[in-house]
Amino acid sequence: MRPALRDVSFRDEFLIVFDILPDAWSHPVLRVAYLINQYPKVSHSFIRREILALERQGVEVERIALRGWDAEVADAEDERERERTCYVLQGGLVPLAGAALAAALSAPGRFLGALRAALQAGRVSSRGYAYHLAYLAEACVVLRWLRAGGARHVHAHFGTNAAEVAMLVRLLGGPRYSFTVHGPEEFDRPEALSLGEKVRQAAFVVAVSSYGRSQIMRWARAADWPKIEVVHCGVDERYLSEPPVPIPAAPRFVCVGRLCEQKGQVLLVEAVARVVARGRPLELVLAGDGEMRADVEAAIVRHRLQAHVRITGWIDGDRVRQEILASRALVLPSFAEGLPVVIMEAMALRRPVVSTFVAGIPELVHHGEHGWLVPAGDVESLADALEAVLAAPQETLERMAEAGRARVRERHSIEIEAARLAEHFARAAGADPAAGALANAIA
Repeated sequence: MRPALRDVSFRDEFLIVFDILPDAWSHPVLRVAYLINQYPKVSHSFIRREILALERQGVEVERIALRGWDAEVADAEDERERERTCYVLQGGLVPLAGAALAAALSAPGRFLGALRAALQAGRVSSRGYAYHLAYLAEACVVLRWLRAGGARHVHAHFGTNAAEVAMLVRLLGGPRYSFTVHGPEEFDRPEALSLGEKVRQAAFVVAVSSYGRSQIMRWARAADWPKIEVVHCGVDERYLSEPPVPIPAAPRFVCVGRLCEQKGQVLLVEAVARVVARGRPLELVLAGDGEMRADVEAAIVRHRLQAHVRITGWIDGDRVRQEILASRALVLPSFAEGLPVVIMEAMALRRPVVSTFVAGIPELVHHGEHGWLVPAGDVESLADALEAVLAAPQETLERMAEAGRARVRERHSIEIEAARLAEHFARAAGADPAAGALANAIA
């Protein structure tokens, strides 16, 4: 077992940057570095799930995050992941400055090319030049870690700062890179994120839905469209193998997600108020936390729903599963999305879904077959859908539940999606897909 990247001495890193030590990228085993802004993170369990699935299939994954070493996590698996992650910013300014100086001295031409790219990104960004110069320094640190660890490809999640750092690593002479675009943030400000340039420089780009692929196409050159691949986020077998739990008769819904503008929980509280006003008993569990918690709590008080709505705060994966199983349906009234993993999880656990006609959601949830879809922002339609769930016969809900589980198994198995991703990594890294430990993963 090779030492963790954080254990490589400054002297060895310096020698690696100047190519005095052997280049570990020639190693035949496929090693991939995952580059993430913050990892682990409560709302990003799908990244952890993807990494672990890749490792089960023979891919060696180095975890590199910009921050997150001191973030609060609710899951024991995230605690374990934190111990396996190297953090670029944890050491402060000195390592950043030292890595940038070493990169500039060892390959001045490449450094200047990366500097030009960082300044160009800063010119169109709302954050200004300073942030993008910091990303360049971060890329210099990541580059020396990659050379020490032997990763032959870099994959970033989200098309924001982590993708820019991956691009700058490539311009500095590092391995090829790819990144997954989830949305909606990337689609809200694609020009400020230089999304098209990140796509142009990438070996390939992953979209989590066909809708997501179309939105990336809007900001990429037509010549780059073939490199945009759809690879779904996945649910693991423990969801799909969960023994059937009967849908409860209790009038209970669960909404899982960050309490924020795009998830629409304030309007959900208003919809609950309308259903309760019609004389229907109803309980809503909001599983999560976030920047709009005070607004959601104020709405609950304003509508006098303290006996009907409760907020759990952040809970771990086991608690989320329990809350879903204890509910009649999952409700997620989002205004903007990528394709929410919690919808996949609820369907895998045989629970119908109430959600909105946005982004990739209609690709997974078919109205009337797996649940109910309503126009985003339409409180009355949302209230009607909640009431329809309460009025639906048990056999209707069970039929939806079984159809939803079958659809998730077909489209969102983490093992199948990770194997597809491994194929793309192997191709981008120039590895033989049938070689070594990777053979079973992509056979």
